[in-house]
Amino acid sequence: WALFLLERMYGHGSTGLLAETLEFIGLTWMAVLFLVSVSILFVDIVTVFGLLMKGAVARLRTIAILVGLTLSLLALFQGLRPPTVQKYDVYLSGLPKEMDGRVIVGVSDLHLGSLIGARWLQGVISRVQALKPDMIVLLGDILEGHEPPGDELLSLFRKLSAPLGVWAVPGNHDTHGDDDLFIRLINNNGIKVLRNEWTEPIPGFYLAGVNDLRDHYRSGNSGSPVIESLRGKPPGGATVLLSHSPEDFAHVAQSGVGLMLSGHTHGGQIWPFDYLVKRRYPLIEGKHFISGMSVIVCRGTGTWGPRMRLWSPGEILHITLRRTSEN
Repeated sequence: WALFLLERMYGHGSTGLLAETLEFIGLTWMAVLFLVSVSILFVDIVTVFGLLMKGAVARLRTIAILVGLTLSLLALFQGLRPPTVQKYDVYLSGLPKEMDGRVIVGVSDLHLGSLIGARWLQGVISRVQALKPDMIVLLGDILEGHEPPGDELLSLFRKLSAPLGVWAVPGNHDTHGDDDLFIRLINNNGIKVLRNEWTEPIPGFYLAGVNDLRDHYRSGNSGSPVIESLRGKPPGGATVLLSHSPEDFAHVAQSGVGLMLSGHTHGGQIWPFDYLVKRRYPLIEGKHFISGMSVIVCRGTGTWGPRMRLWSPGEILHITLRRTSEN
């Protein structure tokens, strides 16, 4: 409410550090209340809301509050710490010999904005470059979406470099209601955006990218972004598809894609939200196999909302491509 009043008085984005501090405190406090409430609810369910173990209810609820606060501190620590590096080997049929052993480094859900800024992004970029990637992919939600970040923040992306390029797909937070604005912001800083299209960095190796599938289907649009993104691609070779949301993976597998890379889910970010997220996105994180296709879902490099994570630390993907024995 304090942030709301300040923005009403001085205009959105004009309150600077004070507004950012209030936003951080407000979102963190909401997450703390949630974790404390979940802990108390567990005690109430066990005691049937105080009907059982009446003599111990007060003590158990006090313990629940302490547990909730402890979980909050742990979540804050995990949310503020640098992302981990998660390594995978992926075997692709049709992979050209020149791509065998090449490394793709992927990040997703940076959510750059008022709570995640230049210092944190610089640390992520340094870790990405230290992995010596042959290709870098950004799997959507690069921006938070409230308003475009400043040039100082976005210019840090120019430090990303890889022999086979730096590629991105848009996420549901990226467009600000204006797809062209996102593309201009990203392209101006050395990142190539794939919007329902494919490219061929090396002969026989294809990289395709789709607009956010979640937004596409939720908006009732006709047609398939996956089909559109692969239209005109020559047969054979190996194809990697970038899709912010882990949607429609069965259809993607039938389209001849060997590897699908996604984000969006944050791995649930704060337990027990992961149980709810899994109901919508069965492939919530990690590596999966769908009809012969590998699917890797990044649980997010940054955070959305509070700078907190519980049991789902942020990660950077390190993917080594391998040829299959049939190649």
